[in-house]
Amino acid sequence: MSERNSLVELANFIGRSPLASPDMSARNKALSGMTERLLPRQRRSVGDLMNVVLTLSARTRRMVQEPVNIDLDVFAPGGKRALVMRLGDK
Repeated sequence: MSERNSLVELANFIGRSPLASPDMSARNKALSGMTERLLPRQRRSVGDLMNVVLTLSARTRRMVQEPVNIDLDVFAPGGKRALVMRLGDK
């Protein structure tokens, strides 16, 4: 059960991200907030900068991808449906 709960939390986190917003001004505000934290207020290590680059890269890839819908049908040995699970909007 904890694995399913973790996946549900992850799905909710991505959906609430301001970077996933259809509003361009909200995305720009979120990106500017991240870049402001990189300004030289304090000395950053190479590892910190690499983490930011990888995070921005992963989020950018997710933003431009089309939403995915998954239909999963599970059939019992007799041929009847045992479970129908739909993930997505439809």
